[in-house]
Amino acid sequence: MADYASVYGQWRNAPEAYWADCARLIDWDVAPEQIFDPSSGPYGAWFSGARLNTSYNCLDRHVKAGHGARTALIWDSPMAGRLEHISYAQALARVEKIAGALKTLGVEKGDRVVVYMPMVPEAAFAMLACARLGAIHSMVFGGFAAPELSARINDARPKVIIAASCGLEPGRVVEYKPILDMAIGLSTHKPAACLIFQREACRADMKPGFDHDFLEAEAAAAPAAPVSVLATDPLYILYTSGTTGRPKGVVRDNGGHAVALTQSIKIVFGVEAGETMWAAADVGWAVGHSYIVYAPLLAGVTAIMYEGKPVGTPDAGAFWRVMEQHGAKILFTAPTALRAIKQQDFDGTLLKKYDLSKMQALFLAGERCDPPTATWIQERLQKPVIDNWWQTETGWPITARFRGLGLTPFKPGSGGRPCPGYDVRAISDAGEVLSPGETGNLAIKLPLPPGCAPTLWENEEGYREAYLKTFPGWYKTGDAGLVDEDGDVWVMGRTDDVINVAGHRLSTGVMEEVLAGHPDIAECAVIARADGVKGEIPFGLVVLKAGVTRDADIIQKELVALVREKIGPVAAFKDALVVPRLPKTRSGKILRATMRKIANGETPAVPATIEDPAVLDQIKDAFAS
Repeated sequence: MADYASVYGQWRNAPEAYWADCARLIDWDVAPEQIFDPSSGPYGAWFSGARLNTSYNCLDRHVKAGHGARTALIWDSPMAGRLEHISYAQALARVEKIAGALKTLGVEKGDRVVVYMPMVPEAAFAMLACARLGAIHSMVFGGFAAPELSARINDARPKVIIAASCGLEPGRVVEYKPILDMAIGLSTHKPAACLIFQREACRADMKPGFDHDFLEAEAAAAPAAPVSVLATDPLYILYTSGTTGRPKGVVRDNGGHAVALTQSIKIVFGVEAGETMWAAADVGWAVGHSYIVYAPLLAGVTAIMYEGKPVGTPDAGAFWRVMEQHGAKILFTAPTALRAIKQQDFDGTLLKKYDLSKMQALFLAGERCDPPTATWIQERLQKPVIDNWWQTETGWPITARFRGLGLTPFKPGSGGRPCPGYDVRAISDAGEVLSPGETGNLAIKLPLPPGCAPTLWENEEGYREAYLKTFPGWYKTGDAGLVDEDGDVWVMGRTDDVINVAGHRLSTGVMEEVLAGHPDIAECAVIARADGVKGEIPFGLVVLKAGVTRDADIIQKELVALVREKIGPVAAFKDALVVPRLPKTRSGKILRATMRKIANGETPAVPATIEDPAVLDQIKDAFAS
């Protein structure tokens, strides 16, 4: 096995030769001759002139190589009470026909298709069917409210929308079709047709001539052959914005994406063809796009799609049940899921019920994992815990610990070392590279590697403004942190989460580490409150572990003393509020900016991505009392 230092050195010394070698991992219709074109796009383009089809690389080539019987996708749905194993040959047969159904509706290369579906196999097949035709899919979280869905319809201007009749949540059925109808009514752009996947839990009313039954259209269609596209042609658009202004459509290209994801499976995750991995994410999130659908299938791996929760379906042992039952080699999830499990099963009683001997590592992404949680889970699993840092814009990890290259050291709280392709530095507000250990703006030296967003959908100037203009020659991540003496990257939070206390710049992430170390705390967030004397002061919100009955005032005093001991009086940390839950997005990120507005007496708009709007009311009530 090659080690991390040598592979990173190969990239550093000859980046184009490194990526040319990686490009051999996939099948091309026209192989790349020019590896990087610096004259194209905001920072350059990868594999210009080369041609391929991503759907072919995910399915056809494995079937042609004799692996059609291998399981491509395991659908495990505690919500529906269903379990399905779908082979590569079965997946290909369905994708060919779904692509044929889209073709019948007039979808061609370059057309956009919005996909509005829950965690069902048809969501993945819809994405791959679009890729087969060279159409551009835009997946929207199932259950997104009508105004947000409408904004994405207006921006992407889809020819067809694919939707499910409903999604399933613990204790309720969410009807999608009325939301979709309202969104189309609000939109100035009107699609030509909708394909509706009818679920038994709730069948939708259909508009004759406009709505088409997904399964009936699939059954009637002729199989569609893969369409060859340029490596630089868009594969998908994934929107990341909130409820105001123009949605920010992150574009992913075909060629760089296929190369980078296939290489990442090999070096970051260390998973081989025929083995099973599970990314416990939603397909509407970047992790779901990359590591439920595309990367595993590109690499011939078996992926798990799970329709359930980390707790409550039925309990905090759900993840370990899935890992044992399907023999998954790795689990990839968000720290917030672990904290939910930690709150319900701190001693690991449920975890001990399951045989996890086939599990080899736990991967984390979505937001920084606080060191106490990382240490807690490593002690109970006795498996490597690999925090990796990346963004929707990059599409694959910026940093990790590299199962395929001999693990770099476990440093709880660190995101690990940069993947080959990324030169990560902490730089000052003036754009100067800081010394190891100094906190600043985390930035990536241009060009970005293959797989990263080349632009925003029909908004190249917006891309330059958001990511490239602040620090010329660098991609601005928007995260604050440092690079230590060993080259490990520490992400301490978003740059707007840095608090200025009487002229001292303090990281909320450092304070959250301290609070999370208290034995009664399951999870926490630190936000800034306005202060007439110091400008800003930190304020903590904490969720207690299940079963903790100690007086909240006593716990609050202990937390204040803990921050004073670990960080010092300069932090001016004086308040911590015990709350039932923290508001989060559906991908697991804590909504710190929203809570900051509530704490400062503002009335924030309810973010489109919020998991449960009722939690905001609980936070407002807690501050009011």
